[in-house]
Amino acid sequence: MQEQLVEFFSEGVRVRGILRSPDGVVVPGPAIVQGPGWLGLKDAQLYLPYHEALTDAGYRVLIFDYRGFGDSEGDKGILLPQMQLEDLINAVTYLTTRDDVDSDNIGAFGSGGTGGGNAVLLAATDRRVRVVVSQVPVADGEDWLHRMRREYEWQEFLDRMAADRKQRVLTGVGELVHPREDIMIATPERRASKVKADVDGRIPTSVPLRCAEAIMEYRPIDVVDQVAPTPLMIIGVEDDAVTPTDHATALYERANEPKKLVIQRHTTHYAAYAQYGKEVIPEVVAWFRSGFDGGAIDVRTALRTSETLETLPTSQVAE
Repeated sequence: MQEQLVEFFSEGVRVRGILRSPDGVVVPGPAIVQGPGWLGLKDAQLYLPYHEALTDAGYRVLIFDYRGFGDSEGDKGILLPQMQLEDLINAVTYLTTRDDVDSDNIGAFGSGGTGGGNAVLLAATDRRVRVVVSQVPVADGEDWLHRMRREYEWQEFLDRMAADRKQRVLTGVGELVHPREDIMIATPERRASKVKADVDGRIPTSVPLRCAEAIMEYRPIDVVDQVAPTPLMIIGVEDDAVTPTDHATALYERANEPKKLVIQRHTTHYAAYAQYGKEVIPEVVAWFRSGFDGGAIDVRTALRTSETLETLPTSQVAE
């Protein structure tokens, strides 16, 4: 696997990423775009086994830091899902400018909370995405934040946001909070886990509380039915205490075909990556392989009362 540091602009802000490519492949090929998960960064080791398998299959993978995170420019520590979606759309556009990318075959991969949810939002918004995989996603941001708290804590949280809105209006300055302690509440497993230890020291520790309002409005569940006909794979964990299992199943149930649901049992949110990687990663690769079928020529055939649409890959046309 080869790595190239790349950069592009998202709404005028310089965004930096890593393009991972198959060894020895120079002809244009399919590419997959990934924005990191909740508070994630592009160079997290957690994603490497997936990227190694995808590049071994002949695909390029672009992973980047959102604006304001990691090596990308922009206001540091702004957690706004709409901005992240803009970054993902601009990343797709960047891929279409590259001579080594087959722009008829671009996919999306997202893992970890809003990372998984963002992949759904991207596929529902951008028809250039031909196939998508969403792993342990958030489907409803308000429900996600609510279920991290006991009911009295939830009411206190709502009161705190209301007070912050008033303060911002009167003073122009809002409260700053720790995103993992005051917006998301880390589970005991997350506090003990070393799965993101390589990037944990570089994530923002102070973000505006108003970002919580944007997370509460975050609802991939509302648009998942618009993903089709793009093939959608959802990967979840049974009894997940970080991103509830019913978020994954609700997305699957509301999505239109083609779709696939993978639920990992007898594990936990963070342990599943390593515990079932040998089983789940080939499923991811196979899903992308089945979905990358775009080409330069559409052939429509009507046979009596039935009609089919086939898109020929460019390589077939050349033959």
